[in-house]
Amino acid sequence: MTVPDVMRQAALMPMWQSVHDRLSSGRAVSRVRIGPLDDAQQSAVADLLGLDRLPGREYVIPLSKLHSALAEAGTDLPCVLTAVVGPIGDRAAERERIEADRAALWSWLENHPEVQRQPALRAWARQVRRTGVVEGSVARTREILSTALAVLSRLPAEGQPLPALAGETTGAPHALDEGTRLGNLVLRALAEIFDASVPATAYDRRMLWERAGVAADELSSMVLAAGLRVAGRGIACDIARACADAGHVAALTLAQLRASVWESAPGQVWIVENPSILAMAVNRFEATCPPLVCTSGWPNTAVMMLLRGFADLGSDLRYHGDFDGEGLRIAAYVMEKTHARPWRMNTVDFLHGLREEVPGPAPGRLTEAPWDDNLARTIREHGESLAEEHAAEDLLSDLDAAAPH
Repeated sequence: MTVPDVMRQAALMPMWQSVHDRLSSGRAVSRVRIGPLDDAQQSAVADLLGLDRLPGREYVIPLSKLHSALAEAGTDLPCVLTAVVGPIGDRAAERERIEADRAALWSWLENHPEVQRQPALRAWARQVRRTGVVEGSVARTREILSTALAVLSRLPAEGQPLPALAGETTGAPHALDEGTRLGNLVLRALAEIFDASVPATAYDRRMLWERAGVAADELSSMVLAAGLRVAGRGIACDIARACADAGHVAALTLAQLRASVWESAPGQVWIVENPSILAMAVNRFEATCPPLVCTSGWPNTAVMMLLRGFADLGSDLRYHGDFDGEGLRIAAYVMEKTHARPWRMNTVDFLHGLREEVPGPAPGRLTEAPWDDNLARTIREHGESLAEEHAAEDLLSDLDAAAPH
């Protein structure tokens, strides 16, 4: 349908723009207020609509009257508006589409496998949602979050410098540098995982990266282990075998582990959080102690390197730790990163260990335990934690059954 030239005159443009804007709202419209109109614009509107007087500086146009006037001119409103202003939009539908896209983004983040494997990241996901989409773009936000989650799934690193980790996971060596959006996202996630403050200084950032195995100190990062009597080449293998034969704990540094190659691994490796359990086991079993590794709280690079190496060689890893907020986060982290299975770490074990006469301290901030849906809720209901040492006799009993006799 053609649009008469008279419809394109400059004096009618304010009216067309007002009508176009109202119709682009996506809502039902029956009349549109236009103005302020100068004398020429008032005359043009009066001529188009066949008014017997000028409409005044402000005028409310009934759309039915405008439709009739355009029909008499051999055209229609959508045709005129598209020709002189542009396609008529639908802002209501666009808003619904944007809201649906954002809802899909947050649902994707909440249900992402990495967030599901590490429940501590749920608080980070909520924080990211409160911050909103990046630069108003859902696609850009999802791209950045996907990269951040890929970095998190790669951690703990094995002592690589930060540029090496960034290059490996993002293709850009400086993508995780201080001040970058991606680096800040990952550090906030690590702060949630380790229940630490968001780093405010360069030193804090370096310490948090090191907890995740980035640029770790090869000498201060070490793992305590006992009963590791397996084939391999290098100083860590030699020290581990010598200590196992002597009934002592081996302290293996990251440097020693890097200089060694395990050629086989124990069929079963038991993992505890606290050195006191390791000491009890060595005192009881001496040279017959089953393969036992201690994380000493949050596992460092040496701990994770040893455990992942054994897992890759086929070891069945079993983990036990404290029944408190941090203990559950450590357990979830170790199990997710090494594929260890829980060892006396379920709701029944927690209830079994409680002592009514001596209640444990408050459990602190609790996150869900992926291996037991009821565990965090049960600890929260009782309002007390249970140290690993309270389960020592049960753990030692299991180790006794696994020890050679």
